[in-house]
Amino acid sequence: MATQTDGTIYASLREAILSLDLVPGEKLSERGLEALLGASRTPIRAALMRLENEGLTERVGRGWQVTPIDLAEIRAVMEYREAIEKAAVALAIDRADAEELATLRALVDSAPRDDSEESGLRDGGDFHLALARLSRNSFLADAVGASLTRLSRTRWLEVRTAESRALARAEHVAIIAAMSAGDAERADTLISAHVRGTRDRLMAHLSEEHRRLRGRGFSIIESSTTPPPLPNP
Repeated sequence: MATQTDGTIYASLREAILSLDLVPGEKLSERGLEALLGASRTPIRAALMRLENEGLTERVGRGWQVTPIDLAEIRAVMEYREAIEKAAVALAIDRADAEELATLRALVDSAPRDDSEESGLRDGGDFHLALARLSRNSFLADAVGASLTRLSRTRWLEVRTAESRALARAEHVAIIAAMSAGDAERADTLISAHVRGTRDRLMAHLSEEHRRLRGRGFSIIESSTTPPPLPNP
């Protein structure tokens, strides 16, 4: 691989993790990454620390690994995502104008219908980020983006069938219709049902595919079956 600048090391590692080229639980050696990326250890360590803040890498002893897929974390992130997307929808109904909502609908309608898992994953992310931005609250928009990043390694399971991709598009259209009508209660119900449905299908797929994914080297753990008390600040 050609030598990379400091500014691209983080992006290269992040893409490899999100695309599952580096699988959950895979050990990462700073020395090995030096040879792979043609970079010195200092920027590689900085990139690993930045990815640690995103929940994509973690320290193991004196080394690093790609963070395993944690079923408890997925449930927690989905709870968080539901709360912030409901807030974003409520604000967007008040703040977005008809042209902006029409643009959001056009985004859904213009999505390529090649019916691939990749396009389904990309289109879903684009919709939720665009919807969050209509809230005109940068904190909510950033939070939605961060939650999608934390879920990106497993979201592909939820869009792997044509039926699930068609269902997601139909639900997106229904959410926009409720927002365009100014029906805050219905929009709230629809976005909640959409996020919860996504969670349920995702967890079902992970349960079904657990053994096969482990056979491919994926580390899937269950850190807690019930949410533990949060530590005092």
